[in-house]
Amino acid sequence: MIERIEPGTRSSKIVKHNGVAYLTGQVAEGATIQEQVQVCLDKVDALLVQAGSSREKMLRVTIWLADMQDFAGLNEVWNAWVPEGHAPARACGEAKLARPELKVEFIVDAAYD
Repeated sequence: MIERIEPGTRSSKIVKHNGVAYLTGQVAEGATIQEQVQVCLDKVDALLVQAGSSREKMLRVTIWLADMQDFAGLNEVWNAWVPEGHAPARACGEAKLARPELKVEFIVDAAYD
């Protein structure tokens, strides 16, 4: 069974199937990469709870940076946020994001109960 949480025209906030919750991409505004990353991760936390999951159950995270020069700033916030011993598989690359002020986007897949 597939469950779609808050479906919209283009995407659902969360899609759950076979024990995996797929979260829609998360972006945020802010002056610095650290601010945008923190707001994105706060949004991810809320979606994980809504999906019946948690940081400890993340399986894979894809991160898009508008500029790879922000990689160190991303990791500064990310490393403090990920629970020790529960780091997901992760990919990070550079991409042109939907709006010029966006510096980062997170795509998260996590197991749920």
